[in-house]
Amino acid sequence: MAYVDGYIVPVRTADREAYRTAAAAFGARLIAAGALRVVECWGDEVAHGEVTDFYRAIAAEDGETAVFSWVEWPSKAARDAGVARIESEPDPAGEPGHPAPFDGKRIVFGGFVPLFDLTAPPS
Repeated sequence: MAYVDGYIVPVRTADREAYRTAAAAFGARLIAAGALRVVECWGDEVAHGEVTDFYRAIAAEDGETAVFSWVEWPSKAARDAGVARIESEPDPAGEPGHPAPFDGKRIVFGGFVPLFDLTAPPS
């Protein structure tokens, strides 16, 4: 059964392109490690709620955008093996001179088992 990792990331709005570049590089590593699909979505219409919202979940600061992302894996076992592979490899983004364009301490993430997947028929 498929498995999905979901993320909400606080990114400085001015660092959109730097984030896109870093996320694309990390996405390529995920695909090489067995992920089927990596999707990164820049916040466009993200409402501020009365009780909670994406911004509160990531403790977003002024000048930050909420980024919503997910990674699809063929199974939880494939995800666990892929993550172990990535963690065993050197991360070029973590080296000096390659600062992350976001605060990794404020990422919200989790693993999910799909309940269903609706797809529109081809038009």
